[in-house]
Amino acid sequence: MIYVIRHGQTDLNKEGRLQGRRGLPLNKVGVRQAESLIKQLSHITFDYVFSSPQKRAQQTAEIATGMSCITDSRLDVYDLGEADGLLKSEVKMAGPLPDSSYYNGVETPKEFVKRIQHFMTELETLYGKENRNILISGHRCTTGAIGAFFKGIPEDQNILKLSSDNGKYKQYEFV
Repeated sequence: MIYVIRHGQTDLNKEGRLQGRRGLPLNKVGVRQAESLIKQLSHITFDYVFSSPQKRAQQTAEIATGMSCITDSRLDVYDLGEADGLLKSEVKMAGPLPDSSYYNGVETPKEFVKRIQHFMTELETLYGKENRNILISGHRCTTGAIGAFFKGIPEDQNILKLSSDNGKYKQYEFV
């Protein structure tokens, strides 16, 4: 079974800012959210715990499971480029993402989904036929892209609607 968690709250989440690769660690609320996952996941013995390289995702995984996590750069948050850290209400958007024609360094949705799909395909190849419990800790975009791996990309291409809230999880199974 695959358990996908979104990191707990950070001060940037609380302030309504876009949070990318220059993000912050968990705040007190985020730590409590991760601690609430302990109870929800306590009946599961995890064989593997993977995380984005971002500290907030690693903290959430380690608090929730009591295990060290394996970081993988393919699980990193969507690169928001120059829009990273800006107030959501002030950002020029192109759908659910910062407008890459306005902000430099914004990752393309195709590149982002490709790297998440690559990670998930590799995971399925390695463990898909085994009865393993795997936790993956990431971000709104990461949890959405993993949801799209299992459910397909929505017709409107907005994978974010498949994501989890801060400190929440979803579970999937390789078929």
